[in-house]
Amino acid sequence: MDILWFLIALGLLFGILGPYVLRRRGGGIRQVAPGAPDAADPEAYGFLRQEQQDVRLPGPDRDLLDVLDVVQATQDWRAASQLLKGTAKEGESRWQRVQAFAGAASLELAERPGVGGAWLRSWRAEAPKDPGGAQVYAEFLVQQAWRSSAAGTDDFRIILEEARAACGQAALLAPGDPVPYISELAVARGLGDTHEQFDQVWAKVIDRAPQHMGAHLAALHYWCEKWHGSREEADHFATTAAARAPHGSLLAALPLFAVFEHQPDLVIVQDYYRTAVVSKAMEGALYAVHSARPDDPMLAHVRHLLVHFLVRAERWEEAMRLLVRVDGYVGALPWTLSGDPALEYTVYRNLAVAGYESNGGSPATLAR
Repeated sequence: MDILWFLIALGLLFGILGPYVLRRRGGGIRQVAPGAPDAADPEAYGFLRQEQQDVRLPGPDRDLLDVLDVVQATQDWRAASQLLKGTAKEGESRWQRVQAFAGAASLELAERPGVGGAWLRSWRAEAPKDPGGAQVYAEFLVQQAWRSSAAGTDDFRIILEEARAACGQAALLAPGDPVPYISELAVARGLGDTHEQFDQVWAKVIDRAPQHMGAHLAALHYWCEKWHGSREEADHFATTAAARAPHGSLLAALPLFAVFEHQPDLVIVQDYYRTAVVSKAMEGALYAVHSARPDDPMLAHVRHLLVHFLVRAERWEEAMRLLVRVDGYVGALPWTLSGDPALEYTVYRNLAVAGYESNGGSPATLAR
C-alpha cells in the first residue's frame, strides 16, 4: 500500500512540475543535459548562488544588517536602540526592523536555550522606558509563541497573554506608534479574539497608520479561512483596502496576498494561475509595483510574491524583470514558508531563467 501511495504522489508531482520541465512544441521549457550549450545559466544574469541568498530580509537594509551584526557580536543592545530612535514610527521600516530584532533574539534563544538573546533581556532591564526595546520585546514574545509552541496549547496561550500585556506597555511608551498594535494583531489571531475584539485593535492601527502595508498583511491573516474568517471575508478585506488605496500605495497588491493564502495546497489544474481571479490579482500587484516609490520598504515583499505567481503562470519575462531586483534576499513570502527559503527561491528563479531563454530571451534582451 505504501508503494501505491508513493506512485500516486509521484504522478501528481510530475503532473504539476512536468509542464515546466518538459514542454510540447511551440514554446516553454526544453530539457537539456547539464552543461549543454543550450543550458540556461542563472549566473549569466548576475544572479547569486543559492548559498549566497540572505534569508533574513526580503530586500536590502544595510543599516539594519550592520546593527544586527554588532548586537549579536557584542551582545550590546545600544546600537539597536539608536537605530530604532532614528526610524520614523509611522513608516514600514520601523515595523520591519522591530520584527528583525525580535526574530534574531528568538532564533538565538532557540539555538542556545537560556543564553541566546541575552542582549534583549539586558535592554529591557537597563532601559525599561525605551520604546524601541519595549516594542522588540513584545514582538519577541509573539514570535516565541508561534515558534516554540503549538497553536491552542496552554504554553502558547500563556506566552501570547504575556505578549498582549507587553504590547500594552509598549503602546504607553510610544503614543501614536502603530507598531505595538500591529504585534497585538498576531496576539488576537492566536488567542482567537472575536471579530469585535479584533476590530478594536485594528481601529487603533489604522488611526495611526491607515496605509500601513505590513499592518494590513498582519490583519489579513486573521480574516483568512484557516484562522477566524473565510475566503470571502479575506477577499473583501483585501479588495476594500486596495480600492481605497491612493496612487503609489502597495495596498493595491493586497488581493494577491489573499489569493495566495487561499490557493489550493495541490494545484492540479494547469490553468489555475491564468484564471480571471488570479490574473486580476496579479495585474493589481503589478500596477502597485510599477507605481510605488522605489524606496518603499514593502516593495520587495510584493515582488517576491509576484515572482511565485508569474512563474506558475509561465509569464517568464515579467518574472525575470522582478527577479533581477530581488535576487540576493529571500526573507519573504512565499519562500519563508519552506524549511529552506533559499532553495525554494532558486528553484523558481531557475525555472524563470529556463522559460525565458526557451522563448528567445537572453541576458542581452533582459538588459534593454
